[in-house]
Order: sequence, then C-alpha cells, then structure tokens
Amino acid sequence: MAKIAVIASGGKQYKVKEGDTVKLEKLDQKEKSKVDFDTLLVASTDGKEFSLGQPSLGKKVSGEIIEHGRADKVSVVKYKSKTRYTRTVGHRQPFTKVKITAIA
Repeated sequence: MAKIAVIASGGKQYKVKEGDTVKLEKLDQKEKSKVDFDTLLVASTDGKEFSLGQPSLGKKVSGEIIEHGRADKVSVVKYKSKTRYTRTVGHRQPFTKVKITAIA
C-alpha cells in the first residue's frame, strides 16, 4: 500500500498519499517551488501500522506548488421581507494546488 498521512494547513486537515494533488488554502509561495508540511498528525507506511502525533510527528510531508487560483463564485443573498431590503454579494476563495511528492 501507499504511504498515507494527515496534514494540517490553513486550519483544515487533509488526508494525502504520495502523488496526490490537493487544493489547499492560499500559500504565500511561488509556483513550482517546494513546500514542506511539519504538522503531521497521522502517518502510515504500509496501511496497517499507524503513528499518531501528540500533537505532531517529527516526520515531514513535502510537495510542489502547481498553481494558484480562485474557486468558482459563490453568491450570498441577504433578504428581509416587507422592508424592501435586498443585498447580493459574490465571493471567490483563493486556493493553492499542491502535488504531494514524498512522505518521509
């Protein structure tokens, strides 16, 4: 089986394997650069034995930034009946696409 790990980035947790492509919260690094994730919560090398971090393991997950982008627009509509109140706001969340290269 492949190496599996759970990493934390941007206040969220992601289950990753080697070779996966993951959309994370925006990272302030350039495209094609290397990135390391220190906050490794759970790791498995064979799929049967798991190591738990308390709060994190000493291992690292490394990846490569593929691209930066913005997600599809989400419309937020506020409406109150009988008062002629309507507001419409759009939002596009920035993201960073990362390819996981190694779980050490």
